[in-house]
Amino acid sequence: MSSPIAVTGVSKSFEHAGRHVQALEDVSFEIGEGGVTGLIGADGSGKTTLMRLTAALLLPDQGTLSVLGRDTRDECQTVQAAIGYMPQRFGLYEDLTVQENLDLYAAVHGLQAEARQERYRELMSMTGLAPFTKRLAGKLSGGMKQKLGLACALIRAPQLLLLDEPTVGVDPVSRRELWQIIYAQVEASGMTVLLSTAYLDEAERCQDILLLHQGRLLEQGPPAGFSQSLNGRTWLVQQTNSSKRALESSLSDEPGVLDAVITGDGIRVVSAETDAAGMSDRLESMGFAVQSVSPRFEDAFVARLVAEDSDRSGLAGLAEPREQDADGETVIAVRDARRMFGDFCAINDVTFSVRRGEVFGLLGANGAGKTTLFRMLCGLLPLTSGQATVAGVDLRRARARARARIGYMAQKFSLYADLSVSQNLEFFASAYGLAGRHRRERIEWALASLELEAVAAARAHALSLGYQQRLALAAALMHGPEILFLDEPTSGVDPLARRQFWRQINALVESGVTVLVTTHFLQEAEYCDRLVILAEGEILAEGSPGEVKSAAQQPGTARPDMEDAFITLIEQHSQSAKSA
Repeated sequence: MSSPIAVTGVSKSFEHAGRHVQALEDVSFEIGEGGVTGLIGADGSGKTTLMRLTAALLLPDQGTLSVLGRDTRDECQTVQAAIGYMPQRFGLYEDLTVQENLDLYAAVHGLQAEARQERYRELMSMTGLAPFTKRLAGKLSGGMKQKLGLACALIRAPQLLLLDEPTVGVDPVSRRELWQIIYAQVEASGMTVLLSTAYLDEAERCQDILLLHQGRLLEQGPPAGFSQSLNGRTWLVQQTNSSKRALESSLSDEPGVLDAVITGDGIRVVSAETDAAGMSDRLESMGFAVQSVSPRFEDAFVARLVAEDSDRSGLAGLAEPREQDADGETVIAVRDARRMFGDFCAINDVTFSVRRGEVFGLLGANGAGKTTLFRMLCGLLPLTSGQATVAGVDLRRARARARARIGYMAQKFSLYADLSVSQNLEFFASAYGLAGRHRRERIEWALASLELEAVAAARAHALSLGYQQRLALAAALMHGPEILFLDEPTSGVDPLARRQFWRQINALVESGVTVLVTTHFLQEAEYCDRLVILAEGEILAEGSPGEVKSAAQQPGTARPDMEDAFITLIEQHSQSAKSA
């Protein structure tokens, strides 16, 4: 039988905002029948373009693309009818109910009326959405939207399923459930799956990997093959008299270091050297405790792309001189905070505090109340009851005054898509009341510090996700806030952009800025000094990352990583709630 996907010499370009964009260039590969193939690459590498070409929604400029034995140029409608495709943001109609979305996709795919009810029952049982068929799709949590999008893509049990970053913006529990559904389908029907992802721990679960970079296919093979070249080049480095943030920054600037990232109780380092003894000796001579560790797939991804982009900046210049206040001073205090929406309690008697100059994390599954609590602390939602002060300002009495002292980076970045980078910065500077020379200086600082000068005239919607992230951070910092709120700031961005972002944040923290962050990417929780995990609007766990992992540790087992600890605590809470 022919390969489910066969790509030969495919190129695709676009004209966008007066620029010629080469999205794909001379790409060739085949994937085998059955199993899951992962499509990975940095932002702007061409992943979504390749997905849309494979779904016959776009046609190549050059080359051929065969899907299930059919040429997409000659039989595009036949290809579209034969596959399942879940685009980014799930392709749902949010003003329709769950059932109405299913009916619409069944009609589009020509599923006969007599077969629909049985298929609906199978899909709703598989996704756990049976109790919610009358709910509007727009009212579902992120994890439930993800499952509905997958159910719609599976409406006709396709031979080939295309999933374009299906887990962006959903919590680890929902991600794990999605993978269980995918592999159940693969095992039950021999389905072939092509899945793009920004989460490299997910890519490790795939049988085969396609690595795209700047529109070119760099490598294809099993995940284990990518990391073999790093044997003897990965290390866990620790130093007791230095903060993890300072240690990571120091190691990142060391010659011969390709990657340095906070993980667990130390810094994970990837070396450009193959002389294991030489690298170990050099690090130890600098006063570090060094332990050789096995390479991971993410190590290989970062090392390969850093080698491809050797001039890619680390963007570590964001720290600004500011008056230093006493360390340990409480700058956010929340006591018995509650938020009601009608009869629904979104935040239920939450109490915690945040100290100056620390990174404090708010974690939780979709719908746990993180964004509601964030918006309350930013002065965008009033408290129903309880007390909260931010930067010494009582939010029940002076929300506007509190907002002037904080920076807020929202989940979807809150940029004005049709304005240029410079125009966005002008707008936010004006909104914060900056004027004259000070305003010009802040805009110049933002363009230079976040390396936005080259794209200053580009419209925000034309930027890659990584550059949109930089612009959103610049807007949030325009007025030099003392507290920075980050609501899922790295959702969907690639690991290189994620590392660059956190180097910027760590530099700000070292200069005295306090950071409150929510994230579904739990490796980022290691950057937090302390954190809380929310479940159904209440605090489930609180402490340092190490303390939270220890609380989730089962007797006689090794201490879990942060994602496993999170899932364990959430599942324990769910089981307790069911038995209560």
